[in-house]
Amino acid sequence: MQLNSSVTEFILLGLTQDPLRQNMVFFIFSIFYVGMVVGNLLIIVTIKGSRTLGSPMYFFLFYLSFADSCFSTSTAPRLIIDALSANKVISYNECMTQVFALHLFGCTEIFVLILMAVDRYVAICKPLSYPTIMSKQVCLISIVLAWMGSFIHSTAQIVLALRLPFCGPNLIDHYCCDLQPLLKLACMDTRMTNLLLVSNSGAICLGSFVFLMISYFVILCALQNHSAEGRKKALSTCTSHVIVVVLFFGPYIFIYTRPPTTFPMDKMVAIFYTIGTPFLNPIIYTLRNAEVESAMRKLWHIKITAEIKG
Repeated sequence: MQLNSSVTEFILLGLTQDPLRQNMVFFIFSIFYVGMVVGNLLIIVTIKGSRTLGSPMYFFLFYLSFADSCFSTSTAPRLIIDALSANKVISYNECMTQVFALHLFGCTEIFVLILMAVDRYVAICKPLSYPTIMSKQVCLISIVLAWMGSFIHSTAQIVLALRLPFCGPNLIDHYCCDLQPLLKLACMDTRMTNLLLVSNSGAICLGSFVFLMISYFVILCALQNHSAEGRKKALSTCTSHVIVVVLFFGPYIFIYTRPPTTFPMDKMVAIFYTIGTPFLNPIIYTLRNAEVESAMRKLWHIKITAEIKG
């Protein structure tokens, strides 16, 4: 995998060098990561095992939870382990793999959020055509295309990373490998690489965010023609989606749509979208969605009852 580099490994500086704070990092983010995994697995198992959650919205929510789990797992375990480790070395190949995984699952999450917005638009603005437009076949093809698009995007990012020559310093002032901190270590003029990064990752982030905000604005305008009960239910669902979109895209846009500079706050901003948002998503979608909450209760009540009887 190594193309233009004499460096065979990197050292991740992590969030802090203070031993006391490192213990806090280990404790706090272990709780966050376990909570994220449990929360998203609950949603995945509930949607898979419930007959009442068979609509396209929950089909896409299933893949959002899956992408969330994989996205956070690509960085969080390393952050947690390194917090107590004196040896924070990551090999060149592991670093490139992390870059690829980070962009693959992050981009998948973006595309799934777009599909969820399209689903809500069709359900609210074109209810009579909804079964035809959002058929199972269409949903399946949409998810396949989302994964294909994410794979193409992450392949473009890894090609940029592999072309970077590293011939000296190998200290990464971050808790994970990504293109922005790697650009600081490259022994070449990285202005063109950063331009390509912004035109790829930055354009996807900003373009998707603008599209999503316009979509939900149109949906909210269309709700005026619905009954009070229908408006309340649709508003609750769309509010959850908008909260997730803002929490996810805000930090993403801050990192990927700017000139080749790094700030001390970058690591905390990255924490928010790699661990914070995947942790919050299950809470937002279950607390603001009576159907998911009810299906979760029924499913686990049945399983617990079956185990007691068995």
